[in-house]
Amino acid sequence: MSASGDLFAAGTPAPLAERLRPHRVDEVVGQQHLLGPGKVLRMAVERKQLHSMILWGPPGVGKTTLARLLAESSGLPFIAISAVLGGVKDIREAVEQARIQGQAVVFVDEVHRFNKAQQDAFLPHVESGLFVFIGATTENPSFEVNAALLSRARVHVLQSLSEDEQRQLLARGAQAMRVALDGPSGDALLAWADGDARRLLNAVEAVAQGGEPITPELVLQVLGSRQRRFDKGGDSFYDQLSAFHKSVRGSDPDAAIYWLVRMLDGGADGKVLSRRMLAIAAEDVGLADPRALQLTVAAAETFERLGSPEGELALAEAALYLAVAPKSNAGYLALKAARALVEADGARPVPLHLRNAPTKLMKQLGAGAEYRYAHDEPDAFAAGQRYLPEGLEAQRFYEPNERGLEAKIAEKLRRLRESNAQAGVG
Repeated sequence: MSASGDLFAAGTPAPLAERLRPHRVDEVVGQQHLLGPGKVLRMAVERKQLHSMILWGPPGVGKTTLARLLAESSGLPFIAISAVLGGVKDIREAVEQARIQGQAVVFVDEVHRFNKAQQDAFLPHVESGLFVFIGATTENPSFEVNAALLSRARVHVLQSLSEDEQRQLLARGAQAMRVALDGPSGDALLAWADGDARRLLNAVEAVAQGGEPITPELVLQVLGSRQRRFDKGGDSFYDQLSAFHKSVRGSDPDAAIYWLVRMLDGGADGKVLSRRMLAIAAEDVGLADPRALQLTVAAAETFERLGSPEGELALAEAALYLAVAPKSNAGYLALKAARALVEADGARPVPLHLRNAPTKLMKQLGAGAEYRYAHDEPDAFAAGQRYLPEGLEAQRFYEPNERGLEAKIAEKLRRLRESNAQAGVG
């Protein structure tokens, strides 16, 4: 735990990102949806009425800086706790320090790393107003922050910096380091930082220290290959996976291949992606094109054998095929409707004519007696025979659409149902 103050010993040069940390809210780059005129945090600063909150956003967008500035603008001491390194002892010390100072802002970085008991330790003090709680997290608070704590804090979503906002930071960094970062060299730094302001300023400092003219080649030489913000287990991954699924469902092959490559490039496991495509083939393509599931199974097996990067081509081909295939969720809806009925309905008996008759007694009781063998009927269809339990004869779960193979399935079902109607079955 640390109170507000210098983070580095006297005489030790602080990193550029720390030296350029804003000292006033007006100096913050980005987050104007929260800090612009009339916006919620701007009004909290102007009125000096700070509320407990969760700052949720990707790395390097200013969560810690914003929390510190909010405390300073409200005239409250700033007490910082790192959930990565801290524990219950640090929480107790923060509570005691807040009691001594009258009131304070207690800032918890990476609050999602605290367990339920640790998060619960803040509740009575937030409730009593002893301190204003500000938590910072890169993870979805709905999943990672206790409901009790979440109900006592407002969630503010911080956004990734736009390209223009990143260029503002780049200009500040270049001025501080007294270097020129225009044109391709600046573009290379922006691409390497991938929207992370802290990473951008650290990169500027790294390439400027050698005193050489900064070129894209120097950026690559000093920093290495481009880094992308991607969390294989967090919201970034699941957001991209969602975008991929919806692009395929929406029949956009270009968007589908883009999101697939974004995830593969970020280090996503191809096996996870192939499993999602198997779900798409079954749920969104369905019987409109049964070959889609077969092709996706083959792609998954190919990737299993070849791995990356060779097996990625099979995943790409499956993604493209799924995107351009005719779509039907009729199978998914049929399963959902049948499940809903089975859960709500009673255990209806199997109709007597459909029951098995392996013994003489079962035959004497009439099991299977009136069953008509479909292969012995015209067109292998026993018109008028019922297969659902009594009372559910008119039930319809599967309603194929008019796309792809399902158009032919729909036409066949219409003919069969007409035959049933002529035989006296609705």
